[in-house]
Amino acid sequence: MAAPSETERLLGRGPGYGTAESPVVAEEEELRRRLKYFFMSPCDKYRARGRRPVKLGLQLAKILLVTVQLILFGLSNQMVVTFKEENTIAFKHLFLKDYVDGADDSYAVYTQRDLYDRMFYAVEKYLAIPNETIGRYAYVRGESGGNRSALMLCQQYYRKGRIDPANDTFNIDPKIVTDCLGVDPEEPQPLPPELDRSYKNFTLKFHKLINVTIQFKLKAINIQTIINNEIPDCYTFTITITFDNKAHSGRVKIHLDNRADIKECKDPSVFGRGDNSFRLFFDVVVILVCSLSFILCARSIIRGLMLQHEFSRFFQHRYNQNVCLSDRMEFLNGWYILLVISDILTVLGTIMKIGIESKNFAGYDVCSILLGTSTLLVWVGVIRYLTFFQKYNILIVTLRVALPNVIRFCCCVAVIYLGYCFCGWIVLGPYHVKFRSLSMVSECLFSLINGDDMFVTFAEMQQNSYLVWLFSQIYLYTFISLFIYMVLSLFIALITGSYETIKHQCEGEAPVSQLHAYIAQCKDSPKSGKYRRDSASSCSIFCCCERAPLQDNALLVN
Repeated sequence: MAAPSETERLLGRGPGYGTAESPVVAEEEELRRRLKYFFMSPCDKYRARGRRPVKLGLQLAKILLVTVQLILFGLSNQMVVTFKEENTIAFKHLFLKDYVDGADDSYAVYTQRDLYDRMFYAVEKYLAIPNETIGRYAYVRGESGGNRSALMLCQQYYRKGRIDPANDTFNIDPKIVTDCLGVDPEEPQPLPPELDRSYKNFTLKFHKLINVTIQFKLKAINIQTIINNEIPDCYTFTITITFDNKAHSGRVKIHLDNRADIKECKDPSVFGRGDNSFRLFFDVVVILVCSLSFILCARSIIRGLMLQHEFSRFFQHRYNQNVCLSDRMEFLNGWYILLVISDILTVLGTIMKIGIESKNFAGYDVCSILLGTSTLLVWVGVIRYLTFFQKYNILIVTLRVALPNVIRFCCCVAVIYLGYCFCGWIVLGPYHVKFRSLSMVSECLFSLINGDDMFVTFAEMQQNSYLVWLFSQIYLYTFISLFIYMVLSLFIALITGSYETIKHQCEGEAPVSQLHAYIAQCKDSPKSGKYRRDSASSCSIFCCCERAPLQDNALLVN
């Protein structure tokens, strides 16, 4: 290679005329400049290289699109839920004799006659659906070629059971036997009365009965969806009425379950209404925007890891030192990982949404979780751009500093909390409705920590056993005193201490890590022009072009 000319030495960045710049020093300056550019805000990057903040604009557009999509899906899902809930209430009033709204937990029978009466009442109302119901329902006949009827009346009982309380003896074979009777709606030609009422001869084996179930299916069409310019859905309701006697306590609880299956209607025709092509187009746009966001964020993550590897290798070679883990983690942008996860969830949820609207899929719950979580992550990701401003960044910095101590503190507290949960469940469970299961105990104690339902928790404690009542008072008072006056206070003190530490650091000189101290040696401002690349080497946002050498001579001349 030819020796540099005199003009090049004059325009060079060496110490002075006649002194050539070391290649290692030039490489280090270039690396510092690239590191400083990597940690710049989008505005500073625009000033440094003139590149517009594409990812920022894309994220703002994605927030708008994802939010609108979520609202549209929520409105549609709300109609689905409303239609199912209202039909469930209608079925309870139709098939459960003397049913009252809100009486699900207390609806039960206590005599054999009442059980037969409720059972035959449900079957008779099922056979009278075409003549009595306000809603438009249709029977679902039994499977062709099979033995299943439209309605199945079944009882489950122990294969052998003899209970004699008088002599305190019993003999039970725990194997369960299922006995079923099929009932079909009347055909165009009515059946003879002796055949039509055959279910009246269904005899229950009360001494070993576990439960009685009545199961059937009904079809309906949800036409209210035309309000949102959607094609109406066709529903198949699977109704199961259960008479639960597994406790053998003399009280048979009755409850009705309704499961809805949604499918596309045959030959739908809605006068004056269009199709769902606009919704499909909107969903495709959301998928494309999220895919583009995924590519850009994944590319930024990969570039950060590559720069981290290059910096670690150079630092080891130049200074014979290893870069600490905290400095290496600075290159892994957690916000980009958050956005990548949200993009994946949005794409999956949108694909499921398209399947739901085309009636090829009915997983509303899964789709709601995916779209709801993705929207949450997208909105949380906006905080990243607020962290570039010092006044808004204090929340994120405080959480980041306090998080390790908070996690350690919560692990210690969880041990005590679980101890109270197990103790309350085993001791107070038989005497308090809020302590009947571990999940209920945890919910009750967490409510007490936040000051909710304190008096009710004390008042609902049964006083059948004075010893247990006395234990409950000690148990509740110690838990409330310990967690409200000590645990919560220490928890708040941890976060407050982290906030005060950050506040003092902002007022004085904040500690600088090895990485940022190294970057601070680069004094080139974003407006200096030394970060710009040759225009001929510019490339698309989808490709990773080779970095062009800095044109320092031209910059100095200009």
